[in-house]
Amino acid sequence: MKIKLNGKDTETPGGDTIADLLKMHALLGKPLVVELNGSIVKKDLYDETKLAEGDTLEIVRLVGGG
Repeated sequence: MKIKLNGKDTETPGGDTIADLLKMHALLGKPLVVELNGSIVKKDLYDETKLAEGDTLEIVRLVGGG
């Protein structure tokens, strides 16, 4: 399945959830925000939100500091 991840065309196995994708990129549990097709996805929905062909996903990591 092809999705656009942070502006880049990315190939993922079909049927992945947001949680699966975050695990693949070692980001699960990290402070971040996920936007799927222009809408912010609540953290408690990552396990049940399935990705589909052509989805656009933005993952923004939150970084502290000054």
